[in-house]
Amino acid sequence: MNGDKNVRTFTISQIADELDISTRTIRFYEEKGLIKPGRTAGNQRIYTARNKARLKLILRGKRFGFSLDDISEMIGMADTDMDELAQIEKSLYFGEAKLKEIQDRKKELSLLEQDILATRKKLLQRINKIRKEINHV
Repeated sequence: MNGDKNVRTFTISQIADELDISTRTIRFYEEKGLIKPGRTAGNQRIYTARNKARLKLILRGKRFGFSLDDISEMIGMADTDMDELAQIEKSLYFGEAKLKEIQDRKKELSLLEQDILATRKKLLQRINKIRKEINHV
């Protein structure tokens, strides 16, 4: 579908199919102010390449475990024009925080694994001791 000024535009169904998400998901992000599609004279939503790029960023942010509030800070709200440098700096800030969170979780999981392995070893030793006692009775 072609819009004004030879700018390539897309319908909500085209964007949903291309990004493998539901139209409801797209409308949800619109309601949250993360994207702002244009409208045709008949009030049909019309999406630009910029809308599509923002949706890709939102989906990537969700995949990385960021909240919608985090994502909106990183990419800016749809009705604000955040410059690229500010966007990159915000993304780096949130990325560093997420990386630290992951590293902390890995440490916790490693400690948990060590505890479980130590308990397992003690339980297996106890089983062996009980079996020897039973066999000697």
